Amino acid sequence: EVQLVESGGGLVQAGGSLRLSCAASGFTFDGYAIGWFRQAPGKEREGVSCISNSDGSTYYTDSVKGRFTISSDNAKRTVYLQMNSLKPEDTAVYYCGAISTWYGSSWYFSASAYDYWGQGTQVTVSS
Repeated sequence: EVQLVESGGGLVQAGGSLRLSCAASGFTFDGYAIGWFRQAPGKEREGVSCISNSDGSTYYTDSVKGRFTISSDNAKRTVYLQMNSLKPEDTAVYYCGAISTWYGSSWYFSASAYDYWGQGTQVTVSS
């Protein structure tokens, strides 16, 4: 059974930090990239960051560059998203998803291309 389980969300003040974790099981980890997406109320799901487990390449949307860092521990089959200097506009439900690396990096921020999703974790940044 494929599972992606997010954890680490919570309430934090602006300027604070959180680390999200995405634990994966049930599929060939190094054949996939793991992406973090977020969805605020009334908005579409937005790609935030992605890491390829086959070559370690990382990708970020412009609004989080320099503040967020994605990393992967292949032995633990877990991907992390370190979020620093958080802003109120980062408030959303954060989801991790898995996409086959066969697609290539141009698809990594396209939610429709993802095969598997976690249940999401809430991140709330207060001003």
